[in-house]
Amino acid sequence: MIRLRVLDLLQEKKKTKYWLYMQLGMRYQNFSNMINNKTKSIRYDRIEVLCQIFDCSPNDLFEIRREESDGEV
Repeated sequence: MIRLRVLDLLQEKKKTKYWLYMQLGMRYQNFSNMINNKTKSIRYDRIEVLCQIFDCSPNDLFEIRREESDGEV
């Protein structure tokens, strides 16, 4: 599973979710779903804005978590 690391980056930058919400100017429900990894997609322009806000690359925004299955690899 690919996970958006926004909450981790906020903590590293010592910023709040509200601060990011104001920077992005999106609807709160969409914002909440995005930062809590409850969305199925994210637009390229949103990725670009997040990279500018956090001064990072897209690689820094995402991490891949391997799903644990019943002993299968």
